[in-house]
Amino acid sequence: MKLLKRIKLIPTIFICIVVGLIALQFFNRAIEQKAVTGHIRNVPKQVQLILERSCFNCHSNEQRLSFFDKIAPVSWIVNRDINRAREVMNFSEWDKLSDAEQKGKFYAIYNMINAGKMPLPSYALTHPGSKLSAVEVATIKQYTLSLSAKDGLPPAHQGIANVLETRADLAPVSPNGIPYNADFKNWKVIGMSRLIDNTIRVIYGNDIAVRAIEEENFHPWPNGSAVAKAVFKQTRKSNGDIVPGDFVNMQYMVKDGKTYKETEGWGFAKFNGQDLKPTGKTALFAQQSCISCHRQLAESTGYLFNVPPKVSSKRMIQQYLKTVQK
Repeated sequence: MKLLKRIKLIPTIFICIVVGLIALQFFNRAIEQKAVTGHIRNVPKQVQLILERSCFNCHSNEQRLSFFDKIAPVSWIVNRDINRAREVMNFSEWDKLSDAEQKGKFYAIYNMINAGKMPLPSYALTHPGSKLSAVEVATIKQYTLSLSAKDGLPPAHQGIANVLETRADLAPVSPNGIPYNADFKNWKVIGMSRLIDNTIRVIYGNDIAVRAIEEENFHPWPNGSAVAKAVFKQTRKSNGDIVPGDFVNMQYMVKDGKTYKETEGWGFAKFNGQDLKPTGKTALFAQQSCISCHRQLAESTGYLFNVPPKVSSKRMIQQYLKTVQK
């Protein structure tokens, strides 16, 4: 008897679902249409075709959405993802980027693809045609490596110590209010990294950040944690060792959960070149670029890259510094 009653309810439930979906369409809104100001250029045709097929539906002003993508409530998620993707990287406004910015975008593209974070797994599940094959990933990698190869490995003009000393008297401020902090020289080195753009990064943490690492207390990181990353061009020593060469930029992350709610509680700042020119025209730059990669690639460590392991990390760092100072 109970089974019969449940069966009789099926048509009613189906009708309610249909009526509900129809009602939701009255609250639907099409994705904002924007002009194409400048296509991606100066890249191999093969690379361009891969990006157009896999990335343009979100990262451009040239959407080719399916009927399913336009139905609420799915359309709400699609529109949100497209707006966020356009903020991070818009191939239809490629002309607004400098050559250096375009190169940086390609490093980000490769890192996200190589990590399996792009296209978004949820998007690829419903859009299987966006998935990249191993050959296509290798094609993107080869082109990205060709960009870094052009940079070469120049001889060092300034060592780490000299650069840090010459920067101490400057105090530029990022558009979001974070100043260049010369005191990072007195913080502890918590890690190093090398990227395919032929750079070496030396990462420093203040006392709060170091304590959080030692206690593995970074879910979330405590307010007041601060990390500084000094970026240098790689250079090759006479014995073949790859070590930091010319200074490129300083990067900061400052944890303040109330002030930086839109970027997972982290404030970002970057100061470029010998004159430490701040990155970004407005305080929105971190929402439009920085936090995107950190969300995708570093969620497991509280949105911070290069968190060192507790085991033997101190000995590893000390040994590396001895190598650099020889």
